[in-house]
Amino acid sequence: MTDDRTPRGRCRRPVAAGALLMAALGLLAAQASAAETIEVQGNRRIDAETVRSYFHAAPDGRYDEAARDAGLKAMLATGLFDKVTIERPGDRLVVHLHEAPVLGRVAFEGNKKIKDKELEAVIESKPQGALQRAVVQSDVGRIMEAYRHAGRDDVGVVPQIIDRGNDRVDLVYAVTEGKKTTVRQINFVGNTVFGKRQLAAVIKTSATNMLSFLTGGDEYDPDRVLADREALRLYYRSKGYADASVTSATAEYDPAMHGFTLTFSIDEGPLYRFGDISVVCNVPGVDSEKLRRLLVARSGATFDGRALDKTTDVLATELSKLGFPFAQATPRTTRDAAARRIDVAFTIDQGPRTYVERIDIHGNSRTKGYVIRREFDIAEGDAYNKTLIDRAERRLNNLNYFKTVKITTKPGSVADRVVLDVEVQEQSTGDFNIAGGYSTTDGLLAEVKLGDRSVLGSGISANSSVTYGQYARGIDLSASEPYFLGTRVAAGIELYGRQNQTSPYQSYGSEIYGATLQLGTPITEQIGVQYRYSLYNQDVTFDPTSTAAAPSLPVQQAAAAGPQWVSSIGSTVTYNTLDNNKSPTSGFNAQLKQDLAGLGGDVKFLRTAEDVRYYHPINDDLTALVRGQGGYITGWGGQQVPLLNSFFGGPTMVRGFAPNGFGPRDLTPGTTMDNVGGNMYWASTAELQSAIPGVPQEYGIKASAFVDAGSVFHYGGPTIFPGSAQSLQVANSNVVRSSVGVGLTWASPFGALTVNYAVPVTKAAYDVVQPLSFGAGPF
Repeated sequence: MTDDRTPRGRCRRPVAAGALLMAALGLLAAQASAAETIEVQGNRRIDAETVRSYFHAAPDGRYDEAARDAGLKAMLATGLFDKVTIERPGDRLVVHLHEAPVLGRVAFEGNKKIKDKELEAVIESKPQGALQRAVVQSDVGRIMEAYRHAGRDDVGVVPQIIDRGNDRVDLVYAVTEGKKTTVRQINFVGNTVFGKRQLAAVIKTSATNMLSFLTGGDEYDPDRVLADREALRLYYRSKGYADASVTSATAEYDPAMHGFTLTFSIDEGPLYRFGDISVVCNVPGVDSEKLRRLLVARSGATFDGRALDKTTDVLATELSKLGFPFAQATPRTTRDAAARRIDVAFTIDQGPRTYVERIDIHGNSRTKGYVIRREFDIAEGDAYNKTLIDRAERRLNNLNYFKTVKITTKPGSVADRVVLDVEVQEQSTGDFNIAGGYSTTDGLLAEVKLGDRSVLGSGISANSSVTYGQYARGIDLSASEPYFLGTRVAAGIELYGRQNQTSPYQSYGSEIYGATLQLGTPITEQIGVQYRYSLYNQDVTFDPTSTAAAPSLPVQQAAAAGPQWVSSIGSTVTYNTLDNNKSPTSGFNAQLKQDLAGLGGDVKFLRTAEDVRYYHPINDDLTALVRGQGGYITGWGGQQVPLLNSFFGGPTMVRGFAPNGFGPRDLTPGTTMDNVGGNMYWASTAELQSAIPGVPQEYGIKASAFVDAGSVFHYGGPTIFPGSAQSLQVANSNVVRSSVGVGLTWASPFGALTVNYAVPVTKAAYDVVQPLSFGAGPF
């Protein structure tokens, strides 16, 4: 009998191990069968593995709904695909693609007001990039916004895609510029001190008028409105209203007027005066008394924010010169509201030791980089000084090369370094003007001017003009370099020729041609000096066809002397505090000119002339002007003053008199009794200038009432005609000529048009009067 019993444990262990192995293999097989593969279809330029990289499976190896959705979004975000769809047949994931075509050309059509380069800088779609529908639509909005800033809110932009084959397309933005969106009305709310007319003169935006097509001031531009808002605040600040603010500037489109109504809301605040003004120095080694003498602001004067800014600039420059580049001058004000007084303490502190690592300049596609850099008083490696940076920004704005200038700072490579970022937006610097009209001095007159304020972006100014008139003709060519040899000295050259013919006011003509070299430099913010050397030829001429009486004997003598070369050196010192050089309402403008002839040439004389004007606002619409003129010329080295270099009285001194209408005159019988000029003159004017009620300020029309007085005297020519014993009868009386009158001036885009009517009150018997005078020409 056989025993088949076996121990239980030894019999079951192999069975359990096999079961475990089979279970593990089954699990692996199940997982393998659950994993999904990704199949890519429709790709031509983009690799399939790149597409698969956008999808991330779950831990179980499957692409659930969340994974598929995330992958789809990631692919569309690249902008490389026009369309992406996902299918899931069985255990596969199939991705169907339609790749975005490549942009060949990006162009613009229909744009005239904004150039292609300006629009290219606005959009994000670029050649050789992928065509992205969302970006194209965004570009449409960017183009429309650019046109809104250019004053055209009615613009339409339609993107057009032109298929070029091989997955390449051209993108064309078709622009319909529409009509200009203008500002039809400007309102000021909250202003009681200054009227609408005066505030309208401060801002650059203007309401639509008959000259808007020339000036463009009525175009609605949000950036310009923002600048106007700041200009109004600074204007109030300069007039003593330190707390003034422009709380809002709103533009509402009025369909009925087809334009915007612009409203500035102003909170004027009280009027302040300067109280105590001091210098508090916290920097060892700095002489406070020396700095105190440089203060522009004065105690007791009406508060003026500009005086604070100028004083800060002056102190910063002086501290840098004294060897304290990190020292900063900060005006700290203390208001006494009850007394309406502001005390100012210019505090000198040692600023952080920060240096300029780099100056980055953007936006200057035409202007050379050095033209921008030379307006900075600091360079790479110098101590950072915010006051000098602000001054550079003002200088760049004043160049009139750029629409906007903005200087910001960025962190440098290390903690004590900063990068200056200069962003400019260029504007045209070329000028072409044609002017014509009539003046009582030159008769019918036409002038053509061609010039450029910055030739080829170099900062060099060049101008040319041709004048052709009934009694005057001329040509003028000039060029100037504002930074001669890298210094703040302006150098210039002028070539000119002028011919004056006989007219109803003189029986002789003249011819002058020559050249002038000039060097000029600013001394302070208000004072400048110019030096010059002139070499020119002058000659007295007669009209051989004239049948009139013989010219006056001194004139005949001058003509007999023939052409004369004049070689002279001279200087002009200017003091200018005017608030507006073109249409001033406050401030001084004084000029002192001196010329010495005789350093070579044929004639020798010393001539001095001065002209001082003071403007003072009486109210919103009324400005007072007081003007004084005077001059003296004398020969030297035994010579008399040439006829053409003498002074001649006329409407530029006392209105109501004809050109060459008063002054020494040859009354010898049988002659034309010409004005033969004097060696001395003086003139004074008291005038009230006013805007005309009902005429918009932007028209630039002013009325005036005036009183003039003056005289030309001290004849220095011969009293006996050479070669003859005949005595000359020259009237040489220092009679005061005076007049009262009214005038009208229009600051037109073509130049200043002026009409004056003046009645002489006192005069000499031989003077020639002309109550009505008018002129036209450039400013």
